[in-house]
Amino acid sequence: MDMKLEVVVVPVADVDRAKEFYKGLGWRLDADIATGEDFRVVQVTPPGSPASVIFGTSVTSQAPGSAQGLHLVVDDITAAYDELKRLGADPSEVFHDAGGVFHHAGTDARVPGADPQRGSYGSFLSFSDPDGNGWVLQEVTTRLPGRLDPFVTTFTSASDLAAALRRAAAAHGEHEARTGAEDPEWPDWYADYMVREQAGIELPS
Repeated sequence: MDMKLEVVVVPVADVDRAKEFYKGLGWRLDADIATGEDFRVVQVTPPGSPASVIFGTSVTSQAPGSAQGLHLVVDDITAAYDELKRLGADPSEVFHDAGGVFHHAGTDARVPGADPQRGSYGSFLSFSDPDGNGWVLQEVTTRLPGRLDPFVTTFTSASDLAAALRRAAAAHGEHEARTGAEDPEWPDWYADYMVREQAGIELPS
């Protein structure tokens, strides 16, 4: 049985303030429903995300600002920093972890700058909403083997698809340089590359 994580509840003190903050980041407003003064549900969805975020009145017993370590995955951590900065989210500088595996809690073991090898999963930044709920952005460019169903290839946004096409184009250019000939079947090569990359299996050469 599939069990898909589709909603994360975030505790906030001021619902309207949180709503404006997340909308200001470009997150889609899916719902704002109140059945009375003591119950209100607001749902927003980050761009390209299959999971949504809910906050409101009487939707959680958690203290406002107590949600920490909420992760968003991006394919370009530098571009993500620039966008969050422009939108007023006050992100941290890009960092990587001293241990090289995921990251420590809080700000422990943070090393300034992206992962030196720019390895997938290795570069991060963080920001908080007005209540102090903590978000972490993680750069993922290539999935580890087994992380995705090899028989299913999906892209959650046009930008994700475009980024995958650019990586396939760059790899195909190297392929043509090795063979010394133009490849008339490049659409098939691109498709094979993109499926393999997302599944985390050996890429075509």
